[in-house]
Amino acid sequence: MRFQDDVAVMSLSGKFLAGSDGPFLRQKVKDLLDAGTRKLVLDFAEVPYIDSTGLGFLAGARVSAQNAGASIVLAGVNPHVLKVLENVRLAEFFTIARDLPDAIKKVNKAAAQAASASETRTPHHRKQPAPAE
Repeated sequence: MRFQDDVAVMSLSGKFLAGSDGPFLRQKVKDLLDAGTRKLVLDFAEVPYIDSTGLGFLAGARVSAQNAGASIVLAGVNPHVLKVLENVRLAEFFTIARDLPDAIKKVNKAAAQAASASETRTPHHRKQPAPAE
């Protein structure tokens, strides 16, 4: 776990299998979001395989990030893991970057777009009453 400017980078390594890692990682993401992190990159460069535990973690992380108004990007996903994500239709819910530098760019862009969208949804002026006839 490290920060690059205001982007939290969680580097994962090894096979993402059932075991104690899922709850630990879910808690780390929750802690980051609770602390105000709004840009999160999950670096998969060292993950050769993922099973349902990893998929569950990703689905939960995405929902948590969305609920917190945070942007999340997956970096360095190898072809096998990407195929698993596509097969379970999870890839379409994530921004996926080829590597960490690309992910940093994409998460910053996504966060800027989210901030811009929230500003346009929040009116900055009061509606004036209609003139009396």
